[in-house]
Amino acid sequence: MRKVSKWVGLFLSALLLSGCGSATTPEIIMPKEPLQPSVTSQETDNSDISQENSTAQGSGTSSPSGESSQPAPPQTSSGNSYTVYLITMDLADSYWQSIDQGCQSAVSELGNITYKWIGPDSHDDALQSACIDQAVSDGADAILIAANSPEGINASLQAASEAGCKIVYVDSAASFDCVSALATDNEAAGATAAESMKEALGAKGITSGTIGVMGVTTDTASCMAREIGFRSAFEGTDFVLADTVYMQDDVANVKNAVSLGLENGYVGFLGTNEGTSVAIGEAVKEAGTESTIVGFDTSDAMLSLVSEGIVYATMQQNPKTMGHDGLAIAVNALEGTYTEINTKTDTGVTVITKDAM
Repeated sequence: MRKVSKWVGLFLSALLLSGCGSATTPEIIMPKEPLQPSVTSQETDNSDISQENSTAQGSGTSSPSGESSQPAPPQTSSGNSYTVYLITMDLADSYWQSIDQGCQSAVSELGNITYKWIGPDSHDDALQSACIDQAVSDGADAILIAANSPEGINASLQAASEAGCKIVYVDSAASFDCVSALATDNEAAGATAAESMKEALGAKGITSGTIGVMGVTTDTASCMAREIGFRSAFEGTDFVLADTVYMQDDVANVKNAVSLGLENGYVGFLGTNEGTSVAIGEAVKEAGTESTIVGFDTSDAMLSLVSEGIVYATMQQNPKTMGHDGLAIAVNALEGTYTEINTKTDTGVTVITKDAM
């Protein structure tokens, strides 16, 4: 196995990686036609595995004599050991934590994997590039990454590739070549959100009216794709979709727009990500009224709004599958058993309603 020791480079990278945290929005546009995952997902509870540095181990058993014995830890098919890094847009968002849990699940199954999860403290290409450089300096054999932008980290990805790293995108892809990209087909997810809203409105006997749409920024590719799918699904109906209001890192933008929409009799609201969806739900709750709200993602705050009946439905992505299958594909590529490049897998969405909880 390739071992690299570049302490000076690691020190310089560490200077750039002084903190981790701010939540950002997952973003990628995947094909309209879903593809089947390349590896079967098996989600397990890995709460005992450290997010900083995880190596698969077996659990102990007791022999008849009472002495503790340790079964051999699982091995990769070749018996080789590998170092795999997960690099996300930050470390604080629960969405990224779920991807990490999926990776840990694969680590425990495959064995012989040294696994590390790192990320910058803000949505910044230079800081994420420093994370890639750090992984290469540490001898990474494969990097799973949720790219901040399509082009901004390509130079570091190219350097990683030239060093022999296998690159797999989870949730968000850059334009640099990869082994595989696993993410939600966001346009299809937007259409699913629209069908859920139509169902809820129909149950109330509402067949026309204005629907508010809330996004993050015009640069957030995932949310823009969801909006496209949502709007397309309402074409030919008697509903009118208002111009999108973008949060722009200010929750007040959404809450003010919701208040204005309620005054004008909007029959429903779409939030294209967790932040906008929660803001809509909180605004409706604070107004002491009700509306038909459909949103995205499953943070505690979002699920609480669904359980209270404030939000009708939220689209649950499958980040654990992205992490699990992404890491398995990366290791299979290192083992030589996965030889394709630039494959794409739609990991799908699940509609979560109060009745389904």
